Amino acid sequence: MTKFSRIVSFQWMQIGVIVLVGVTVRWSVSLNAYSGAGKPPMFGDYEAQRHWMEITTNLAIDQWYENGTDNDLLYWGLDYPPLTAYHSWICGKVSSFLNPDWVELYASRGYESYEHKLFMRYSVLVVDLLLYIPAVLLLCWVDSSKRMLSFDWLMVAMVILLYPGLIVIDHGHFQYNNASLGFCLLAIIAVTTGHDLWGSISFVLALNYKQMELYHAMPFFCYLLGKCFRSSDENGLWKLIKIGVIVIASFIICWLPFLTTVETILQVVHRLFPFARGLYEDKVANFWCSIEPILRTKEKFSQDIILKIALVSTVGALLPSSLHLLYKPTVRSFRLALVNSSLAFFLFSFQVHEKSILLVALPVCMMLQDRPFASTWFLLISTLSMFPLLVKDGQALSTSALCLLFLLASRTLLDSQKLKQHIAVRIIFWLSILGMSVLCAFHLVIPPPPKYPDLYPLFISAYSCAHFLVFFAYCQYLQFTTTDDEKVRGPTDETFRNTKTKRKVHKKD
Repeated sequence: MTKFSRIVSFQWMQIGVIVLVGVTVRWSVSLNAYSGAGKPPMFGDYEAQRHWMEITTNLAIDQWYENGTDNDLLYWGLDYPPLTAYHSWICGKVSSFLNPDWVELYASRGYESYEHKLFMRYSVLVVDLLLYIPAVLLLCWVDSSKRMLSFDWLMVAMVILLYPGLIVIDHGHFQYNNASLGFCLLAIIAVTTGHDLWGSISFVLALNYKQMELYHAMPFFCYLLGKCFRSSDENGLWKLIKIGVIVIASFIICWLPFLTTVETILQVVHRLFPFARGLYEDKVANFWCSIEPILRTKEKFSQDIILKIALVSTVGALLPSSLHLLYKPTVRSFRLALVNSSLAFFLFSFQVHEKSILLVALPVCMMLQDRPFASTWFLLISTLSMFPLLVKDGQALSTSALCLLFLLASRTLLDSQKLKQHIAVRIIFWLSILGMSVLCAFHLVIPPPPKYPDLYPLFISAYSCAHFLVFFAYCQYLQFTTTDDEKVRGPTDETFRNTKTKRKVHKKD
């Protein structure tokens, strides 16, 4: 066996260990409770996902988004795009095959059993194994400067796979965020390595799985448009046309069963964008929720006015990084724009959920290799910002343990030189984590005043929001001061050539 073959074999063994650790951590979290367990009449997100399997399995496709005698939209009506519905249908068919009682129309509402919990937990893990984990490994491999001859990318992959926010929401609270985020990761990899058409298809799949992927839409649009405009040959316009055609065709294919009438299309769109719910529902760590106790926005303005204010604020926060990316479509600017765009939406847009911070966390995870200190800080705060929600699910202990594990993995596995910061910054970091930990401890141990039952969730939200605003300014600064001189096509062309050369050298050995 050659030296190169031994290196490759050892690396595959390391990949196996990383995947095993990631799966073990996820499964450990899944042994705990889930959203709405034993809490009728609506239960929680676990029941929502199960109910969608029930609806898609038993009703005709044209009834999935329609209110009717067999589909009460007030009881967890389907409000995600068609790809989520198709996924629910597949899971529902498997569920029906294993035990028809799990998806029996009407009778299965609020169904809870050990066997069904196993099935639901496995269904999330399968998406991780087939989509999200491979996407993370591929991303880190592509990012590695020395490819198969360097083990640094494996360490970064391990830290990303241990990000507690996604684990505790998908495998604890119970959702399938790993599906849309996995498609988005594949799209990012594709467009930054010059495979724009495949990247466009993958992002359409992400957007058609969860409409919140709109948080990432503007950077994709500006990056691809900027690449076409700045193309060194005369094929820029033709490339833009091809991307437009492939995007439209992909949307048509995803929506084809619902393109029967205008009323059907409008009903699906209405379900996807529920503006009637208001500015926000639960306590979320964004700008509007944080200022509400002081400005009383909901009391002073009508919902139409609030919607317009949120729209103007979001566009204003989104435009600078988007225009910069359009002018300078480099890979580094694109990734920073993904952070800035998603944070702009999370902080200022209308009807934001606390779990939407995961859409910001995804591009921040991609910063772990270059800026591990700031990224680790943000990812910890992003997880702790969801703490009040996770307490309701009985996930307080697992969340705390995951945060400690993630912090330990980050400080142990990532580049120690890049983790070194000025002593003042390190002190602020530990004070920040201490402050969040104290707030969470108070939330668990000390009952709030009867007059202010939401006191601790509001404090946690405002505290997290302050961190997010600072990080937003920091990433804006990074994007506008970048000295990136990468080619428009991406940073990997030279790397591929170097990899091939090194492989030839090792083959001779």
